[in-house]
Amino acid sequence: MKNLKTTFAIILFTFFASFCNAQQLPDKDTTKYGHNPAVGKYADIRGFKMYYEVYGKGQPLLIIHGNGGSINNFRYQIPYFAKNYQVILADSRAQGKSADDKDSLSYEMMTDDLNALLDNLKLKDVNVIGWSDGGIEGLLLAINHPDKVKKLAVTGANLWPDTSAVDEFVYNYAFKMNQVAADTMKKIKNPTAEMKNQVKLLHLLTYEPHIKLEALKKITCPTLVIGGDHDVLRTKHTMLIADNIANAYLWILPNSGHSTPIFYRDIFNQVVGDFLSKPYRKIEKFGRFE
Repeated sequence: MKNLKTTFAIILFTFFASFCNAQQLPDKDTTKYGHNPAVGKYADIRGFKMYYEVYGKGQPLLIIHGNGGSINNFRYQIPYFAKNYQVILADSRAQGKSADDKDSLSYEMMTDDLNALLDNLKLKDVNVIGWSDGGIEGLLLAINHPDKVKKLAVTGANLWPDTSAVDEFVYNYAFKMNQVAADTMKKIKNPTAEMKNQVKLLHLLTYEPHIKLEALKKITCPTLVIGGDHDVLRTKHTMLIADNIANAYLWILPNSGHSTPIFYRDIFNQVVGDFLSKPYRKIEKFGRFE
């Protein structure tokens, strides 16, 4: 049994070390973001305690992390946006400091968690930045709770989990690792809570989301859809998302993978910051010549 648990741990470590490499920051972390006792709080919502931190003052800005990530993934964005915004970040359910021992996990569930957090903070509407899974949740927040989202910027988001949306190598690798992890779990008599938790996250990004194109028509807020030209999500899929949102800009970064908020942090912050601060411009007719 011990050998099985060791094997399982190696499987998960290998997967998240490679697949979630976008969340591995390129330099040593000297910040307290994500573990700051001066500002860190827990909100008792929807059956679990959600950990969150708030920085800065101004219009509220919700920033949402990706699969297996945490508040700390945005250490390059927090100081930049906190100069002009009240920046709200939370560890999503079953991730970071937001422990959750339930068996199920879905993007809709985590989106409703964020909506409940905003209610808990008495915030009627916010600007939103979402990366990867956080981008999916940003889209769902604008679809299911449109009154909550003033402007939305998403990077590396997808609508469904197949090779029309996800790079074929990445999709097949994730699917294989999910199968191996699930099979190994069946052989372990008493899996730990951490094992169960990691399987939930792996299953989530392998089999979800399932957002229909028609649902994007419900998004009326100005939206900036972002992707790397060599993202784990196909460029044509990112373009498809932008094309089906009424008031959307599209930004594809050249020579970039999935890690746009990290490896392109300076230009990412500037462009997203300009998008949030400037009025949305409808470009049509002769405006297309500008």
